[in-house]
Amino acid sequence: MLRRGLATFRPDIVPPANAASLQRVNDGPPPEISQAAHARAAARAARDWAEADRLRALIEAGGWRIVDRGTHFALSLAGPRDVADGERVRYGRSDAVPSRLGEPATLAATLVIRATDAPEDLTRLLDGLRRHAPEGTQVVLVADAPSAAQTATLEAPDGPATEPIAGLAPEVIWTVDRLGHAGAANTGLRRSLGRTVVLVDSSVEPTGDIVTPLVRALDDPSAAVVGERGLTSTDLRHFSEALAGEVDAIDGSLMAFRRDDFVARGPLDERFGTGKHLDTWWSFVLRDDAGTTGPRRAVRVDALPLVRHEPRDDASIPDDQRVRLDKRAFYRFIERFGSRRDLLVADGKGRRPARE
Repeated sequence: MLRRGLATFRPDIVPPANAASLQRVNDGPPPEISQAAHARAAARAARDWAEADRLRALIEAGGWRIVDRGTHFALSLAGPRDVADGERVRYGRSDAVPSRLGEPATLAATLVIRATDAPEDLTRLLDGLRRHAPEGTQVVLVADAPSAAQTATLEAPDGPATEPIAGLAPEVIWTVDRLGHAGAANTGLRRSLGRTVVLVDSSVEPTGDIVTPLVRALDDPSAAVVGERGLTSTDLRHFSEALAGEVDAIDGSLMAFRRDDFVARGPLDERFGTGKHLDTWWSFVLRDDAGTTGPRRAVRVDALPLVRHEPRDDASIPDDQRVRLDKRAFYRFIERFGSRRDLLVADGKGRRPARE
C-alpha cells in the first residue's frame, strides 16, 4: 500500500461497484487522482523531480496514466473501462475490483481459479472441490474474458459455478479483456476472506482434501509459500522440479501463501504476460527477508490427493508472442533476483550460499 502522500488514497480498498458508480468513475478520474496530478504539475514547475516521480507512481498505482503537455497534463485510464452489463460488472483492471482485503479474514482458505478456456477442465476441478473441500473454504472464479463455451458453463443456472462448495457459492468476477495470470490472481485475491490463499490451475483434479494440508503447512512461521510441486535451481537461471527435500520456489499451478503476506508484499506484477517465471518471482518475493532474519522457506507438501492433467496454454496468445512474453518475464525475474543466491536452498554442494 502507498502510505506517503494523500491520506485518502487507498488503491487496495475500492467501494462496491454498481452501474451508477461505474458511470461516475468512467466519466473521469476520482478526486484523489486529480489532486495528485495537480500536485505533480506543481512539483514539476518547482523542478522537484523526485516528488513528481513519486506522484506519478501514485497515480499509476491507482490505474491512471498521465501525459505531460507542456505545463499541463492529460489523464486517461491505464486499462479498459469497466462495463456494466445488466447487474453484472465486467472489470477492465484488477485494481478496479472492489477489495475485501481491508476486512478481517473470516475463513480458513480462499481458492482463486482463473477461468478462460476448456470448460471441461474447470468443471472437473470444481466437482473435485465440491466433493472434498473442507468447511471454511471460499472459491473465487475469475472469468478472465472467457471463451463462449466457458461463459456458457459459468452462466448455466445449475452449472458447476453455481453449486455451493463447502457450503458457499463460488464468487465469479468478470473481466472485459484477458488480464493474464498475474492480473487474474490479483483480481481474485482482492475478494479473498481466507487466512490462507491458494492459486490453483484447472489442470488440477482433487481426489481428496487438498486444502487442509496446505493450510497446516503454513502454520510453520518459517514457511512463506507451500504447494505440491517444488522448483529448485543452482544458478537462478534454470529451474527444475525438485523430487525431494527443500525447494527454492513453488510451482504456480498449486501455490498457497498467507493473505497477510499478499497484502504486505503484493500485488503480483502484471507485467508478467504469462504464467512463465511468475511463480518463481512470487515465491522469491514471499521468501525474501529484506536482509533481516534469513530467507523464509518454500515447502513442498507431499502426497496431496490429486491428479494432474496436461495444463493448457492461453489460447488468446499466439505462439510467437508467447515466446517474447516468456523471455521478458525471465529478464524481469533476473533483474530483481538474479544476484540473490542467498535465496537458494543450496549451491549444488549441499550448503546454503552466502549472500553476494
